[in-house]
Amino acid sequence: MSRNPAGPRYDAEFRLHAEARLAAFSPHAIPPGDRRSAAVAAVLLPDEQGRAAFLLTRRAPGLRAHGGQWALPGGRIDPGESAPRAALRELAEEVGLTLDETAVLGSLDDYPTRSGFVVTPVVAWAGAAVVLRANPSEVAAIHRVPLADLDAPDVPRFLTVPERERPVIQLPLLGTLIHAPTAAILYQLREVVLHGRATRVSHLEEPVWKPR
Repeated sequence: MSRNPAGPRYDAEFRLHAEARLAAFSPHAIPPGDRRSAAVAAVLLPDEQGRAAFLLTRRAPGLRAHGGQWALPGGRIDPGESAPRAALRELAEEVGLTLDETAVLGSLDDYPTRSGFVVTPVVAWAGAAVVLRANPSEVAAIHRVPLADLDAPDVPRFLTVPERERPVIQLPLLGTLIHAPTAAILYQLREVVLHGRATRVSHLEEPVWKPR
């Protein structure tokens, strides 16, 4: 796919492109061990200009865990549930977008979080007619962010901080900073889908969160 500063259009050609890139990628699975298994939906959908974009949410501030943080729709995988089904279930619950498993294009690497989860990112295609409705108990805001924004000159940022042995990743987006795990997953989405690079991200760190 030729490089376009405005990013790819959200069309059938781009779906085939994304599906082929994900099919050629071998996701790295991490055994959960003492961690809990979770899944998130990295959803490709059109923005207002018809460009390929991804769905990003701001979590409701009153949530007990990670309130107010930027996130991809997702949550725990129930017993007997697959990662794709869990991601699609959470997607419907959080933003009202109901998709079946034919919408799944592939998966990215598992990401181990400091909060005790192993997260499996599931990449899904939203289709043409996309109506989103935030569940106010879980989601404060929904954004459609052009994939091209992940290719901006200052994206991503890698920081070295005294409290972490490994690099901390930041994505400057929407006038703020997105951190791991969401930042790591979106960075890998960019690397795999836009550039066809099998860039690994499980070593990229979360920031040091201050108690609320």
